[in-house]
Amino acid sequence: MRIERRLVPSAPCQFPTSMPASLQRIFMAREVFSSEQIDYRLPHLLRPNALFDLPKAASILADAIVAGDKILIVGDFDADGATSTSLGILALEAMGAISPTYLVPNRFEFGYGLTPEIVAVAQQHSPDVLVTVDNGIASIDGVLTAKSHGMKVVVTDHHLPGDQLPNADAIVNPNHPSCQFLSKNLAGVGVIFYVMSALRAELNQRNWFVEQHIPEPKMADFLDLVALGTVADVVPLDNNNRILVQQGIKRIQAGLARPGILALLEVGRRDYRQLKASDLGFVVGPRLNAAGRLDDMSVGIECLLATQSHQAQQYAQQLDQFNRERKAIESDMKEQAELLLESLLDDEQSMPHGMCFYDADWHQGVIGILASRMKEKCHRPVIAFARVGEDELKGSARSIPGVHIRDALDLLAKRYPQLLSKFGGHAMAAGMSIKESHYDAFRLAFDAIIAEWVTADQLEARVMTDGELAAEDFSLSFAELVRQSGPWGQAFPEPCFDGVFDVLQQRIVGEKHLKLMVREPNSGLLLDAISFFVDLDKWPNEKATQVRLVYKLDINEFRGQRNLQLLVDYLEAL
Repeated sequence: MRIERRLVPSAPCQFPTSMPASLQRIFMAREVFSSEQIDYRLPHLLRPNALFDLPKAASILADAIVAGDKILIVGDFDADGATSTSLGILALEAMGAISPTYLVPNRFEFGYGLTPEIVAVAQQHSPDVLVTVDNGIASIDGVLTAKSHGMKVVVTDHHLPGDQLPNADAIVNPNHPSCQFLSKNLAGVGVIFYVMSALRAELNQRNWFVEQHIPEPKMADFLDLVALGTVADVVPLDNNNRILVQQGIKRIQAGLARPGILALLEVGRRDYRQLKASDLGFVVGPRLNAAGRLDDMSVGIECLLATQSHQAQQYAQQLDQFNRERKAIESDMKEQAELLLESLLDDEQSMPHGMCFYDADWHQGVIGILASRMKEKCHRPVIAFARVGEDELKGSARSIPGVHIRDALDLLAKRYPQLLSKFGGHAMAAGMSIKESHYDAFRLAFDAIIAEWVTADQLEARVMTDGELAAEDFSLSFAELVRQSGPWGQAFPEPCFDGVFDVLQQRIVGEKHLKLMVREPNSGLLLDAISFFVDLDKWPNEKATQVRLVYKLDINEFRGQRNLQLLVDYLEAL
């Protein structure tokens, strides 16, 4: 493991003089050089007019609402899809649409996206307008089938398009080749938020709300869903996404969130008043995702749509149980994958550059998490596969910085068109289907392509830090300031620091976690620290009198007491 410190550009900056130098340095390392870039008020959101086909989509939906036509939303089975679907339904209802409905493909029966098979199911609802959320940009055949049955189709998506676009009536996607919208990092829920905002403006222009005596909906009321879907989908938190997330977090902290989000925080033992962006990613998101992984995402959507707390709590308990089951399944799969990896770890020279893992008994709903875990362990692009049918495997890929995994699969498909049945995704994550009989050939082809793209330096695991902290920054006030300066997340990482500390005490708590008391050598400050899921063969280590730590500042709250704590990401005995 290599510890590297983030570079701080020597550029002019405009911060208030009251901002601590350490925080200024943190922002500058993230290419933020002025207070304006961290002003997360809603007026600073990018205007929607640059989104390609947005007026067309708003007009189609407005026509449908005015005519009393049936609108059906086809979503995806992850947290972004669930929040996108929920936001679409709630906004359409608030704008006077007559009983809008939704359909989410069951991943075990239909797989991802708007396929001809899911269109056949959609026909049972007799929709006049079909809206995709968080999918559709690759649904060439599905859109064609829907239109052949007389449906108007509006695609809202954020995934990267292929060489061919679907023949939809409107496509709203910041990654559309003709789209000039500056933020290409919107999650699916961010896209549908903009679409619904444009729909409200269109209906306003038609004087719809006044004539129908409908209160004009406040789009800010949906920002809790936008924040959740954006963080859970791990899209880069560029400036526009940070505004959406921060405004959503503020609403949740004020108790103005959907009952379902508050219930999920409660089962996850998080106080909504102290919510951080990471709580959405590590507490709420996984419980929502568990429904789509193990059962049916409609459970998660109904949780988000619930209007009564007791209903939301029942759904949240069910989702929590799904998540417990998912963890147990994941643990077994990870253990099997690690056995496959052990023989390779002994000789890194022989390790594939791009790694594939497969077992016939693995659960297809959990392979994405498994791929993430194995990527962290071997620091290589990883694809985990599960069997989904006779001679059919489904794969989930996770990548490392510098390797655009969707582009790698695109190159593989062009070189070896027989190996990939279908694929899609982002820079860091992707999904695909292949024939089981092609697995060995695919594994070798994937390794060869990744080998062309990566350097030895990229394959070395590293942890990036913001350097050492000054003694005066080891304080509750500075920890609180860092927390409030977020939201932190993908591509805008939460600040972490490194340093050498004297070890005064060490013990295992909760069976797997190392609790430390350390001393900062220069100042003599005594600090509590905790490292989760340590290697019990290495820790506690009574010989270790000094350790190098990479850590985040945390505030430990227990029985009304608040204490500074170092949350350790990496520790090394010296």
